[in-house]
Amino acid sequence: MKITGGCHCGAITYGAEIDPDTVVVCHCTDCQTLSGSAFRVVAPAKRDGFKLTGEPKIYVKTGESGKKRAQAFCANCGTPIYSADVTNPQMFNIRLGTVRQRADLPPKTQIWCRSALGWTMHLEPVAQTRKQ
Repeated sequence: MKITGGCHCGAITYGAEIDPDTVVVCHCTDCQTLSGSAFRVVAPAKRDGFKLTGEPKIYVKTGESGKKRAQAFCANCGTPIYSADVTNPQMFNIRLGTVRQRADLPPKTQIWCRSALGWTMHLEPVAQTRKQ
């Protein structure tokens, strides 16, 4: 599936080819902190199917395993765009909130569920306000 997207201010845009069946919710504590939310949703794109315009700022995060990951975001508005391997990126985990077609990309898998906030696994009964 072809997707397009970009940051909030428009300084960074992209186009990518993804497999909709690989969209995943990550509940790891790094994703919670880096997203400023309870989890993060990503759509992986192979290197040859990802075209970026604009120059993201890169923050290098070192995981518990010692593996380094580049966290790319807009230096102007702060929107997280993707994460990838620092030295040889072959896959880009695009942040679903930046994808224009995000409504058509429901996650198929959840990972790092042992770090999930308990209430995130049971959102159905939470009241919805339609006024906003």
